[in-house]
Amino acid sequence: MSTAPTTPSLVTLLVIAKEPRPGRVKTRLTPPFTPGEAAGLAEAALADTLDVVVRTPARRRVLVLDGAPGPWLPAGVEVVPQCAGGLDERLAAAFAQCDGPALLIGMDTPQVTPELLTVDFADCDAYFGPAEDGGFWALGLDSPDPGLLRGVPMSTPETGAVQRRRLAHLRVRELPRLRDVDTAYDAEVVADAAPGGRFAARLARLTTTRR
Repeated sequence: MSTAPTTPSLVTLLVIAKEPRPGRVKTRLTPPFTPGEAAGLAEAALADTLDVVVRTPARRRVLVLDGAPGPWLPAGVEVVPQCAGGLDERLAAAFAQCDGPALLIGMDTPQVTPELLTVDFADCDAYFGPAEDGGFWALGLDSPDPGLLRGVPMSTPETGAVQRRRLAHLRVRELPRLRDVDTAYDAEVVADAAPGGRFAARLARLTTTRR
């Protein structure tokens, strides 16, 4: 465990994401949305997330991407490819490339803010952000250890609980519980939580065209 003080500007921010292509992302939004519309919502969510990351103090800002970057990628964000394997292996590999404190999030919580992502490991070893669906939306490690993620069953109602138990020997600071965008209902709730973002605007346009 590290006891040395850190500042947010020394933290690497990691975003793990898929390229927003129809049929590859947000498939649980279909129906009611078409694969193209679901991909558009995914792109908006990713763009909102990266915009917040750029505005958050950090040592590095890294997009760990399955696919190719597009016009939604802002300046100041490095892109590295995801490794092969299950999600646990891909998350572990993302942390393995970090040589200092790191906070990892996904592309499914466009309601995040710079305040939520500004973390300080001065008096803790880890950050954990639980998700409403039983998973987790954020994981921060002062001393990244890929072994803390390998073997955690992903995309199940128990994912968050299992991952949290992996941190039992660490001093953990809890982040607020957030909702991932998986279903159309999730999309509505998240858009209401962040009404000024690209995601909310894209959802509003799609909803209007259906009336």
